[in-house]
Amino acid sequence: MQVVDPHIHLWDLKTHHYPWLANPQTSFVGDARDLKHDYLISDLLREAGEVEVLKVVHVDANHDPADPVEETRWLQGIADGEGRSMPNGIVAYADLSADNAEAVLEAHAGFRNMRGIRQILNVHEKPLYDYVGRHYMREPAWRRNFALLKRHAMSFDMQLYPSQMGDAAALAHEHPETQFIVNHAGMFADRTSPQGYRAWREGMRTLAACENVAVKISGLAMFDHAWTVESFRPYVLETIDTFGCERAMFASNFPVDRLFGSYGALWSAYASIVADATDSEKDALFRRNAERIYRI
Repeated sequence: MQVVDPHIHLWDLKTHHYPWLANPQTSFVGDARDLKHDYLISDLLREAGEVEVLKVVHVDANHDPADPVEETRWLQGIADGEGRSMPNGIVAYADLSADNAEAVLEAHAGFRNMRGIRQILNVHEKPLYDYVGRHYMREPAWRRNFALLKRHAMSFDMQLYPSQMGDAAALAHEHPETQFIVNHAGMFADRTSPQGYRAWREGMRTLAACENVAVKISGLAMFDHAWTVESFRPYVLETIDTFGCERAMFASNFPVDRLFGSYGALWSAYASIVADATDSEKDALFRRNAERIYRI
């Protein structure tokens, strides 16, 4: 199986600071203590086994927020050296609410493999699921700085919950020339009630109505630690049906999802779920969409 993986994370604890790994905790995502070790391109490719990884996109690994450009500098150095051009695309961190947001974006833009920005947006009424505790998309300063992405032809990776999808769709409509990518199939956290399912489904449809919004089918194991092909199936198929095969792409979220299964098992699950798709649809979901959307 050949794949382009548009959502991986790397870290080197010997040379860089990752606050969440300095004092790892257990959360709904899993036990971060099991991730407190270096994870490099060589580790990913070794774990891939029989899965042939053609290209990868690195998404910010919650590196030291005081120096987000250092992560991009490090990743570009890997790509230019022993990484065999990997990571082929870099999605970096920038705090778009900060006074120095413009300078940070300018610095990121100076690296050849830089493609976009992710700033985690997840807000939830339950402390267990809340990441940032504030609604960035509603803040005037954040919104002003968001407009700077267009200047550098940067995409925006949206990590959010269904309750935030209305705000996100409005933002996408305001910036039709910016490519948006929904992370982790919309992070369907509230899956124990019909209302929660309805909020996810309708929110995803609202986002999919924006032609400049795509989605990554990834991170499902964060909410389904004992996952099976059948437990993944409804979320995968609903997401593909909502966005279509030309705006959806499979991704691993490794090494985070490695807490709940192997790289090969994850990609085999995706392949099993879409076994009856056409060859062209499979090519789009596993390879072509990631290459096109991230320009790699």
